[in-house]
Amino acid sequence: MQNQDEINRLTALVQLLLDEAKEQGASAAEAGLSIENGLSVTARMGDVETIEHHCDQGLGVTVYIGQRKGSASTNDLSETSIKETVTAALSFARYANEDAYAGLPEPSWLATEFPDLDLYHPWTLTADQAINMAIACEDAARSYHADITNSEGASVNTHQGIRVLGNSLGFLHGYASTRHSMSCSVLGQRGDSMQRDYWYSVAREASKLEPGPEIGRKAAERTIRRLEGRKLSTRQCPVLYAAEVASGLLGSLIGAISGGNLYRKSSFLLDMLDQPIFPEFIHIHEQPYLSGALGSASFDAEGVVTRTRDIVADGILKSYVLGTYSARKLGMQSTGNAGGVHNLTLDSGDDDFNGMLARLGTGLLVTELMGQGVNMVTGDYSRGASGFWVENGVIQYPVEEITIAGNLKHMFKNIVAVGNDVDYRGNIRTGSILIERMSIAGE
Repeated sequence: MQNQDEINRLTALVQLLLDEAKEQGASAAEAGLSIENGLSVTARMGDVETIEHHCDQGLGVTVYIGQRKGSASTNDLSETSIKETVTAALSFARYANEDAYAGLPEPSWLATEFPDLDLYHPWTLTADQAINMAIACEDAARSYHADITNSEGASVNTHQGIRVLGNSLGFLHGYASTRHSMSCSVLGQRGDSMQRDYWYSVAREASKLEPGPEIGRKAAERTIRRLEGRKLSTRQCPVLYAAEVASGLLGSLIGAISGGNLYRKSSFLLDMLDQPIFPEFIHIHEQPYLSGALGSASFDAEGVVTRTRDIVADGILKSYVLGTYSARKLGMQSTGNAGGVHNLTLDSGDDDFNGMLARLGTGLLVTELMGQGVNMVTGDYSRGASGFWVENGVIQYPVEEITIAGNLKHMFKNIVAVGNDVDYRGNIRTGSILIERMSIAGE
């Protein structure tokens, strides 16, 4: 796509929609438009399995008649379709109940500055090139060890898109971004033991992806080391969450302090603002302006400015995660989190992964979690898990078919250390997390 010309064209379409909403009688309106294209290739067992070219677009509008709200969407960006979409949204609004908390953000909350966050790095990748990369990635995995017996394939993906957001308060801004990834998943078998594992890399800029053969080797290595897993007897012990699964703990924190769960009183962290919920060394914060990071943004899904801010400092909960509606329900101000957090970061300690194993001593290293066993109301936590049993800081053997359980309040309080082996492949950035003690349900 021609970057700035396309942004200008789409911005003009959003302005047209806002003008149309006003003309049709809306007291306020907001609209979001996105367009994306890309290429996805998957190779399996040395052959091409799928080649997909993507080209998607969509336009959504929300209109208000006083405190009544209606929404509609379309993927047709013609002027006629825009008018019809506005008409549909207004017809829904006329039948909606009034909601005292509905409406656009306060004008003072909206972003007014839009720094270049280095989010756009298009990859001129042909299908043939992507095929060769995927095959090389999978070949590295399949040739790693004789016990690698099958493959779920390797994939190469590249996407670029433009997002434009505007509202009738005068906010109107668009920007381009890219996202590229490569992944591989293989199966291994030794006797009656069969396992699968994977690895992937993702970045805004293709040059920052891990090399394909390295991704394949990691996928194979992770698969091989899981073979001949054992069960554990039921016990209590320290648990070390590997960095790639530790982000789930922070995801549960964000769920508990998000506006919807708070105003519905369905959170185990209700009324815990300015209270200690972690050890004093824990610092969790948002960094929305990191250059080229996957979660960077200067405004949220409502146009509210994002801010570099503490969520937890010295172990104390300093802020909730709010959009406009939930903020009004709680009598507070939006934190710029409509649509989620932005580069949520848990500060690391001094230990690398081996140092964290030494801190663990004897206990469980968790590398994979299964199921959705988190009760957001009570904080009760129970997940299927697999990983490795560790003794004296040294991995002894793989374990499988176990369940780890606890309560998130206690788990948060009993974090012993955070590793500096940070996983940067998502919007939540954390190293491995060591918890003093959890229950293990096994044989």
